[in-house]
Amino acid sequence: MEKTYISFIITFYNLPVRLLTTCIESILSLSLRPTEREIIIVDDGSDISPLPEIMPYGDDIIYIRQANQGLSAARNTGIQMAQGQYLQFIDGDDQLLQAPYEHCIDILRFSRPEVVVFDMTHQASTNTAYSDSPLQKGNSYMRHHNIHGTACGYIFSRSILGDLRFTLGIWHEDEEFTPLLLLRAETVCVTSAQAYLYRVRPNSIITDSHIRKRIRRLDDAKHIIFRLNTLADRLPADDKAALQRRVAQLTMDYLYNIIRQTGSRHYLDRKIKELHKQGLYPLPDRDYTTKYTWFRRLSSSQAGLSLLMRLIPLSHPSQ
Repeated sequence: MEKTYISFIITFYNLPVRLLTTCIESILSLSLRPTEREIIIVDDGSDISPLPEIMPYGDDIIYIRQANQGLSAARNTGIQMAQGQYLQFIDGDDQLLQAPYEHCIDILRFSRPEVVVFDMTHQASTNTAYSDSPLQKGNSYMRHHNIHGTACGYIFSRSILGDLRFTLGIWHEDEEFTPLLLLRAETVCVTSAQAYLYRVRPNSIITDSHIRKRIRRLDDAKHIIFRLNTLADRLPADDKAALQRRVAQLTMDYLYNIIRQTGSRHYLDRKIKELHKQGLYPLPDRDYTTKYTWFRRLSSSQAGLSLLMRLIPLSHPSQ
């Protein structure tokens, strides 16, 4: 049997070091031998280096410190340094859950897919009954399912990356990276194992509430939608259909977040005009999910938009 070798790429920036050490420990607790894994920590210019406190892990980690350039640059550095057959991204304040992640490793060892898709959770579960899909092409999976955007929810073969990297200087970089990654995969296994513990912290990228940053996040999301939509038109039929579904989902989320993050009908109407010019509004008449169908119907009329403005709660400043 071939050796499974995973590069774990941990990105770190101004986090409590105790969370980083917990993250490292969650990797070391796995059944992988030292020759079967490498742990790459990319410190994206933290105010204080965590190196003194992680020195006890010196034989098990590779520590890289670079000037602050953002999450995309940190992950790209990790990709450049990685030697593993498979890659796994981990945010420094998160951790892997041993039993379900071992299940993902078993999938790699015995089925050899190019991508394993697993679930994420906010709290550890004792459930050990996992269901796994048959191997399928990435574009087939995307045509029939919504995908989760975060790149941390995938173990993937370095061989399918090619020149794919994270776009620098934007938020929501995962939303652009993950669908393009899946389109490159010929063999994907999807498991119900909740293998990744995800923490939501105050003042994180996701929870930062400053209005200018909210608007920038919305603008970055819009530009990703535009880029993916332009790319879809140049793809073969199956890839195009897969990416169009993802674009429609992201567009729905974009409209929802405009309402939730701004509460402004004027801003919503302006952005709808921009989407219309790109052929993205009204949303495509597809029955992707029940939620999508209802949102599409409501968002396609002025009366429906007014109803959505009343139904969708305005985000609290701390959210």
